[in-house]
Amino acid sequence: MNNHVTTAKAAFAITGMTCAACVSRLERILLRQPGVLTATVSLPAERAELVFDPDRTGLLAMVTAVEDAGFGARPISNNDADESAATITAIGDESGRSLVALAVSALFSLPLLWEMVLMLAGEPPLLPNWLQWALATPVQFWAGARFYRGAWFALRSGWANMDVLVSLGTSAAYGLAVWQVLTAGHHGHPEFEAAALVITLVIAGKWLEARARRATNQAVEALRALRPGTARLLLADGREEMLAVSQVLPGQRVLVRPGERIPVDGMVEAGLAAVDESMVTGESLPRERGPGAMVIGGTLNLDGMLTVTTTAVGAESMLGRMIALVGHAQATKPRIERLADWVSGWFAIFVAAISAVTLAAWWLATGDAQASILPAVAVLVVACPCALGLATPAVIAVALGVAARHGILIRDAEVLETAHNVSTVIFDKTGTLTEDRPQLTDIEAIDGDAAALASLAAAVQRGSFHPIARAIIDHARELGLTVPAVTDFRAVAGRGVIGTVGGRALLLGNRALLDANLIDASALIPQAAALEAAGKAVVWIGETGVNGVEVNGARVNGQPRLLGLIGVADRLRPGAAAAIAALLRAGVEPVMLTGDQPSAALATAARLGLQPGQVRAGATPEDKIEEIMRRQAAGQVVAMVGDGVNDAPALALAHLGIAMGGGTDAAIAAAAVSLIRPEPMLAAALIDIARATRRKIVQNLVWAFGFNLLAIPLAAIGVLGPVVAAAAMTISSLTVVANALSLRLWRPPGEN
Repeated sequence: MNNHVTTAKAAFAITGMTCAACVSRLERILLRQPGVLTATVSLPAERAELVFDPDRTGLLAMVTAVEDAGFGARPISNNDADESAATITAIGDESGRSLVALAVSALFSLPLLWEMVLMLAGEPPLLPNWLQWALATPVQFWAGARFYRGAWFALRSGWANMDVLVSLGTSAAYGLAVWQVLTAGHHGHPEFEAAALVITLVIAGKWLEARARRATNQAVEALRALRPGTARLLLADGREEMLAVSQVLPGQRVLVRPGERIPVDGMVEAGLAAVDESMVTGESLPRERGPGAMVIGGTLNLDGMLTVTTTAVGAESMLGRMIALVGHAQATKPRIERLADWVSGWFAIFVAAISAVTLAAWWLATGDAQASILPAVAVLVVACPCALGLATPAVIAVALGVAARHGILIRDAEVLETAHNVSTVIFDKTGTLTEDRPQLTDIEAIDGDAAALASLAAAVQRGSFHPIARAIIDHARELGLTVPAVTDFRAVAGRGVIGTVGGRALLLGNRALLDANLIDASALIPQAAALEAAGKAVVWIGETGVNGVEVNGARVNGQPRLLGLIGVADRLRPGAAAAIAALLRAGVEPVMLTGDQPSAALATAARLGLQPGQVRAGATPEDKIEEIMRRQAAGQVVAMVGDGVNDAPALALAHLGIAMGGGTDAAIAAAAVSLIRPEPMLAAALIDIARATRRKIVQNLVWAFGFNLLAIPLAAIGVLGPVVAAAAMTISSLTVVANALSLRLWRPPGEN
């Protein structure tokens, strides 16, 4: 029997949510739908993500379920990164509707507020009771209609939320004021302002919260803004055609003029230009891009004409993947947020019960309806779970956006919860802590002419594609040396290369190659030993004597002789040592794994500031897995940073896998975090922002719980009236959001 279940994913932009209780209710409704396996709803992102069985349900059924619950749902295409705008549009629409409702509500409520001031001052009222009733009614039933709708849908599904609390409280206050008018006639002061001002203040809070939630999505909006809408397609006959970027296909050529943004990911076919990649990669200085170089869609061509062959567009481009990752991560939840949602869901029911007890207690104690209803209303209003519900998701949303702006793409919000607990960070060496490109560090010439020896070595290596050959050639170019041509070039497997330069038969390689050609290396043995002890590779240069040299116009053979040696070392990535130091300051142990020999590994470790016990040399991919498992068994929370195919298993096994920028697709797919730039410091920055995020969440939860623990008893005993309670509730919610937004000031370690 085949038990395999085909699954699919869907994302929706959600409208109509007002608090964390809505989130909890909507998740339960979605999970009750046939075929829905998981459902995650985010209040700040106004987004829902589901995993479902397409054989049992579809998008239409899920949209219908959401709408039946009183919310709006709009599917977001996972194949089109532009659809991420749906979230921001929905939040903007909510903000606009709230602003209109706020303006009308405030216009009708302000005269009622003035009447309350006059009453407190002992002055007679200016407005007759019937006019106060007329002013309060549109506030209650037009501006406040959203709360009645929300309460109806919540109660119909067997749940309570903020809308239930507000509609219950304001209806009680409004009903009491109407009763006062009907029983007292034109005398006395009906307290219509209690209901009207509560609704006005709650709507004001909703408007400000919507604006704040929109601010938490600025990272996605900024990324989207980088993408040009059109591309200049270069046709086969040389003509140009403007068309939408979404219509460009891989393999097609686009023309990018100076001052234009590059519309696609691709490879430069022709042209040379300085490209500003700072908005995508964070690099402050423009990078020169010429034929063969890769360019990123959304970056800015500063000064040249480029012809680019398209490799990726839309959702498959780097910018598209960044947008999708940030959007998905904002919709996911760490365990602490799921707990807060659960508490908020039950909190509304608990508060309703407290309000009922308050009403009963005051009525029994005083027998006065007015004295009984107002404290009960105040309890309902002041205990709105908004602050509690926003405490965690608002911080998560801001943190994910800030991390993305600094080059850290987080696949899942759970990463932040894991990262703040990391105790050990294991780095692969080559391509992670060092560049995958050796560097010439030392040169010893027998005749003392290091420049001439560098020129000869570069000439011999012109026919080689070995990384060490590139290091030698790059060194000669940096010195501005003339590199002559090489003939009779051949590689000697496992030993080096041989070639003829200017009539001289030269060889370049290891000691075995020297010995095979009877070249005595004794003159530089001490220097070679010192370089090897420092972890550097030694490359010997000699002359075989074959073909000889020109003497008085005749070519004669000479004796084989040593010309010198070159020391080559791995080039540390900029900031690698600083990253190690930052981790140590944070109390995190850095570890380096490498396939190098122990001497080379220890030398590199010393340059990085690592101790011998923090290095494992000669490590195979299996050894990396064994090292991670050993540390996990010892109770350590392990992060693995790597870039290669052979790092993919270790990245997947670690508690937290971090793929370096420029790494292979296999490494990126296996990791929970992708670093846009190949900078080890970003790994330290990830842990730093995770810890900062945790601090903000704890601060918000302490504030939200503390506020309710203090405010509910004060409201129940009559110290806080309904109007003051509504103002306090709004201030509490905005305090939580403001504290979350302050995380936008975060900067990575080492930045001012």
